[in-house]
Amino acid sequence: MADAPPFLDVPGLDPLSERVYLDLLRDGRSNAAHVSATFGVGVPAASVILESLREMGLASRLDGEERDYTAVDPGYSLRVIADRMGDQVQRIRQTLPRLVDLFERVPVTEGDLTQTQVLGDADAVAAWYTRLQHEARREFLAFDRPPYVSASLDPVESTALDRGVEWRAIYTIESFDTGTTWDEVAGLAEHGEQARIAPDLPVKLAIVDRRSALVSLTLDSGRVTALVTSSAPLVDALRQLFEFHWARSLPLGDARADAERGEGPPRGPVAGAGRTRDATAEERTLLALMAVGMKDDAIARQLGISPRTLRRRTQDLMVALEADTRFQAGIEAARRGWL
Repeated sequence: MADAPPFLDVPGLDPLSERVYLDLLRDGRSNAAHVSATFGVGVPAASVILESLREMGLASRLDGEERDYTAVDPGYSLRVIADRMGDQVQRIRQTLPRLVDLFERVPVTEGDLTQTQVLGDADAVAAWYTRLQHEARREFLAFDRPPYVSASLDPVESTALDRGVEWRAIYTIESFDTGTTWDEVAGLAEHGEQARIAPDLPVKLAIVDRRSALVSLTLDSGRVTALVTSSAPLVDALRQLFEFHWARSLPLGDARADAERGEGPPRGPVAGAGRTRDATAEERTLLALMAVGMKDDAIARQLGISPRTLRRRTQDLMVALEADTRFQAGIEAARRGWL
């Protein structure tokens, strides 16, 4: 069975070692044989874990052949570790200016002088994308589409959202087929990301604070090339491209949460009742995904519901819109402002 997520999240204390430590705190005393039997590891591995706890100052080893261990008062031992971690963070903060100075002393290239560089490999593109996320202070705009050069769920975005960066992203159908999942998008939406979907996008794009941009030059997964620029006219032109597609893309609501709670479109026999209400999150998302051409099986898979349930929800939606076909439903939804 996989280890549970860390409770203390102390550097050097992996999930299994943490569980052993908590067991030691509860029982007051432990040894390698007990750890082996309790956690299903070999006696040598158990000995290594207990010794690592002792080296971290979390446990003491008693004299005797059994090599028993007892826990050190956490009010003291963990406070010492926390103080040490704080000192490490402070040293990093103090060292940052020197490291930045070393980085900025690298001789400028011709690309730097022209405010534009061509990146010719996946590692360089991924590194620049992460750097731009770190640098964002006010706004981050993105076209999300394959091919991908890094993990689809990047923790840097959540950190940026937490510090108040306005983050707008447009996804494509291929985004969900290739790299991104609905759970990831829903999780980012909870942090504040504004997400829309389009049938297709011409390039991969990231724009930061109206001052820097990263744009793909190829869409071939075997040959990754991109342009990074701080040229004001070029950044402005790329931002206009983003806004053009943003205005024509459809918002993604958190329909998965509604689907999991069983909260489908309101149902009832009253004709025309839907004209007097707003669309639910699920209705908006279903309309958006259908409008961009995503197949039913793919929609059901992303929302975590069965195709049968999706068909029922879609039929309920068409009843609410008093439409006989999906085309009619799209027209009526647009007329009501549901799209």
